[in-house]
Amino acid sequence: MRLHNERPAPGDTVVLTAIPPALLDGLPLEDQQAISEAVGKPVGLNAYDDDGRAELRFADRQGTIHFVYVNPRFIRSVGGAKQ
Repeated sequence: MRLHNERPAPGDTVVLTAIPPALLDGLPLEDQQAISEAVGKPVGLNAYDDDGRAELRFADRQGTIHFVYVNPRFIRSVGGAKQ
């Protein structure tokens, strides 16, 4: 069991708490909308990259899978539940 202050592990379900600055810049409108709609909802944490960013995976309303990389301060754990 992880302590409350430990960062979520790959495979955990997390919540994207906010859109990081500049994340949407230059993205197609459909991608911007999908990411905006993912805020506050459970998404999958795939991994952390070499820079420490969290790779998140989620599906939009049409079922299209999206991947975004965010600073871990923009995610929170959902009880450590596995996806």
